[in-house]
Amino acid sequence: MFDVEKIRQDFPILSDTVHGRRMAYLDSAATAHKPQAVIDAELDFYKHYNSNVHRGVHHLSELATTRYEAVREDVREFIHATSLKEIIFTSGTTSAINTVAQSFAAAFIQPGDEIIISAMEHHANIVPWQMVCERYGAVLKVIEINELGELDLTSFEKLLTAKTKLIAIAHVSNVLGTINPVKTIIDKAHAQDVPVLLDGAQSIVHQNIDVQELGCDFFVFSGHKLYGPTGVGVLYGKEKWLERMPPVFGGGDMIETVSFEKTQYADLPQKFESGTPNIAGVIALGAAVNYMKNIDISLAAAHEAQLLRLATEQLEDFGVQLIGQAEKKVSVISFVVPGVHAQDVSMVLDQQGVAVRTGHHCAMPLMAKFKVSATLRASFVLYSNIEDVEQLMAGMQSVRRLLM
Repeated sequence: MFDVEKIRQDFPILSDTVHGRRMAYLDSAATAHKPQAVIDAELDFYKHYNSNVHRGVHHLSELATTRYEAVREDVREFIHATSLKEIIFTSGTTSAINTVAQSFAAAFIQPGDEIIISAMEHHANIVPWQMVCERYGAVLKVIEINELGELDLTSFEKLLTAKTKLIAIAHVSNVLGTINPVKTIIDKAHAQDVPVLLDGAQSIVHQNIDVQELGCDFFVFSGHKLYGPTGVGVLYGKEKWLERMPPVFGGGDMIETVSFEKTQYADLPQKFESGTPNIAGVIALGAAVNYMKNIDISLAAAHEAQLLRLATEQLEDFGVQLIGQAEKKVSVISFVVPGVHAQDVSMVLDQQGVAVRTGHHCAMPLMAKFKVSATLRASFVLYSNIEDVEQLMAGMQSVRRLLM
């Protein structure tokens, strides 16, 4: 059995109230709350061994370095990477995608080359590739989606040609919750020697991730969606690619030797980690990863799926327009209340203690596809419970009384 009430006790913020009401936090797809173990880990760093990592030989620096690098091994094990050289710490998913985009393009992209993304991408997996195309004269191709919010694989197969140099795609849509058939895409891409980047910002929290089993060449995610801190994330890249890609940022810690004539870059992974990193954030990320290692993710996913079904049925009965109804999806619901602006709905829900995300969700092309300017998004994770769904629907009754 999945004991959600026991899980909730690990997250101190969940006992807070909002506008004098119990808090129903349904915005975890934007950022998740933190268990006490993560909060304690970051606090412990600043209280007991705050120091810069790597070059110091004094006690605090050596302690900070040991614990910082231990997180690299924790992450490697968590996503089943082959080598520590394949784990690079970044400031988040956006930073990781931009790093790959700029570095890969510098090494491999020529005028006329093509890069494939999909119509359901977050802006963080659109704009960096547009920038690359503008700079290098490449062409951006977009996989179409159907009315259910599922990728059109026939469209993908037509786009995949000898000109394709890279595919960058969301593992799970942040708006629709759609779980994309990434293994099929990766296998077809690799048959033509095309590498694939997976945006794992949404999938990392709902699924067991095995990058070797997936076969992806790059996998990126943010700590703050995985119950960790903001300002830290991970770029996984196959060593064979990272070795051939140049660093994007120059400075301290990413060098072996420097002279005015020439700089010798450090080996992986330091080659891509310039300057003083977010040490406290990385250590707290390690606490989040270790917290998740003690969770049965299959039981958590089943719990989340139950909440998804319940909320979907009740919202449909209420009369909302659901945006995205893929057969395979995680516990994310985007919807529109006909005739009522999403922001107004959100404000009423907030007064009832219900937190949902409102807007275009950094996916304006996807909004255009569904002919809406904004949606409401409710997301459920391992600490969400049935009371959250009940409170959401009670809030929707307030919406009906006040706005409909």
